[in-house]
Amino acid sequence: MLYLVPSPIGNLQDMTYRAVEVLRQADLLLAEDTRTSSRLLQHYQITKPVTPYHQHNEHKVVHHLVDQLKAGKIMALLTDAGTPGVSDPAFLLVRECIRAEVRVECLPGATAFVPALVDSGLPMHRFAFEGFLPPKKGRHTMLTQLAEEERTIVFYESPLRLVKTLEELATYFGQERPCCVSRELTKMFEENKRGTLAEVAAYFKEKGVKGEIVVVVGGKQ
Repeated sequence: MLYLVPSPIGNLQDMTYRAVEVLRQADLLLAEDTRTSSRLLQHYQITKPVTPYHQHNEHKVVHHLVDQLKAGKIMALLTDAGTPGVSDPAFLLVRECIRAEVRVECLPGATAFVPALVDSGLPMHRFAFEGFLPPKKGRHTMLTQLAEEERTIVFYESPLRLVKTLEELATYFGQERPCCVSRELTKMFEENKRGTLAEVAAYFKEKGVKGEIVVVVGGKQ
């Protein structure tokens, strides 16, 4: 049995009772970053074997993990923040488990783009989640296509690239396109900056950027 366990995107109190219980019952915990997960486990006084599972080793270890699952082990997969598989490792392991007829269950819980979308004030009845934009190859093509998207669009971005990305979006989508940048969601210094792409880019260019970032952009009207 494989459980995908969402972890808090900031506030450690955002774990569900069920998620904590699953972590306590699992035979082995898989962690994207064992240092990050150790803080969560210490907070809930959970002592379990933890092994790394991330994008750099998943192809090497996936079949070994599936063999252990087929033998009856219960595993829980944790990523650094949010739901495994949403711009985080999980897909490969889930796919191989399904092929091997190993039961997979994803618990409901934290993911950054949902509160950012709701906080944005932009239409949310239809939206497109794009994760991280390609850093180079395919970026121009994707931005050209997304400029015609009529649904609200949600991106993840690093603080180091935020201003550049906002300026690029303004070039492709138009400077007056509405947007909202959410950072440090659920943490003490949470901020939701709303305005046009040009306004929000200028704001963060002057202020500087820290924390985890979600960008929500209105669709083409």
